[in-house]
Amino acid sequence: MEEREREVQKEVEVVMTEDNRRGGGGGGVVVEEQQQQQQQQQQQQQHQEEVMMMKQQLQLEQEQEQEQEQHSSPLAPRENGGGPGVITGKDLFGYVGIEAVLDQMRRKTMKAGFEFNIMVVGQSGLGKSTLVNTLFKSKVSRKSCTPNYEEKISKTVHLQSVSHVIEEKGVKMKLTVIDTPGFGDQINNENCWEPIVSYVNEQYEKYLREELHVTRKRRIPDSRVHCCVYFLPATGHRLRQIDIEFMKRLGKIVSIVPVIAKADTLTMEERQEFKLRIRQDLAAHGIRVYPQREYDEDVEDRILNDKIRENIPFAVVGTDKEHQVNGNKVLGRKTKWGIIEVENVAHCEFANLRDLLIRSHLQDLKDVTHNIHYETYRVRRLNESNANANGLGLSCLPLSMSLGLGMENGSLDKDETESHL
Repeated sequence: MEEREREVQKEVEVVMTEDNRRGGGGGGVVVEEQQQQQQQQQQQQQHQEEVMMMKQQLQLEQEQEQEQEQHSSPLAPRENGGGPGVITGKDLFGYVGIEAVLDQMRRKTMKAGFEFNIMVVGQSGLGKSTLVNTLFKSKVSRKSCTPNYEEKISKTVHLQSVSHVIEEKGVKMKLTVIDTPGFGDQINNENCWEPIVSYVNEQYEKYLREELHVTRKRRIPDSRVHCCVYFLPATGHRLRQIDIEFMKRLGKIVSIVPVIAKADTLTMEERQEFKLRIRQDLAAHGIRVYPQREYDEDVEDRILNDKIRENIPFAVVGTDKEHQVNGNKVLGRKTKWGIIEVENVAHCEFANLRDLLIRSHLQDLKDVTHNIHYETYRVRRLNESNANANGLGLSCLPLSMSLGLGMENGSLDKDETESHL
């Protein structure tokens, strides 16, 4: 448009120059040239008007786009001036100190500490106690803490827990390890998962009761199971029926992380084939293991969790003994063929399991327990209580039912009022 204006201006100057040079070379010629000049001026004026209209239209479109972006933003200011707006660092007059909130949260967390409850499930002899000790690099398993411990095969499934306070670099964590001796050790293992399902729901019930008190504790003790590590024997075949039935039921009420125990008994090829068949069985039976795809919050989480899902189940080896390897002390199992380094990803996937449970997803495991599994239980219990109270309100909630209610598939069995435990 600007080039067109310059061309018109040059043409006008050329016409004026020729008119001055001719100096009145005939009245008819002068009149004709004046008419041409007028036409050129009119064209130039029209051109300028078109340019102005185009600029106004462009400006109007830009304003409309900005207005749409503001309205589409979740923090966009509203027309009445009452809504929140986005104020970035460049818009601030100076340093405010909002980032100090992270330091405040860190100080409070370090003072109060936090809780983590992990359950280990699997038949005897799969190295559950050893793996837990290896995870936290201390004697935290029930077997390690019991003096004169004698291994016995229990006739029924008994759940036993032991708690420790672990402190590292000023951060305190109350760790509770729940063991399930007797699971899968009988000839007839029918319904051997019921005591475990009941225990998990009992902890939800205890937490719900504390929440419903008129005067609640400032910090409700959290005994809910945040993660269940399920040990699969390294058979090299497929999931057993007991594995399928257990994970189908427990996967609805707790986060399950399956692992292949004593994976050093398999070759690398056998291990990969076994892992593939297990993933196929999990998908075929609709078994939900952690981390579930529907809980990914953003693209970054999805990328990280996809890598974890590709490695599930983790093929692990546990030990609490150190050996010298190239002048360094490493945790490992010594065999005739060499040393199997527990924390070497080329030997086993223990490091991946440790990172998932402790270093990258510990808080997410707690969040999923509270926001998904516990919330599902709470809604169902309150709906049942409201139905039993005939709509009389929360003040009449009949939550005095025994905590040991029989559970199956995550639903209450009202016929049983005594705990299996």
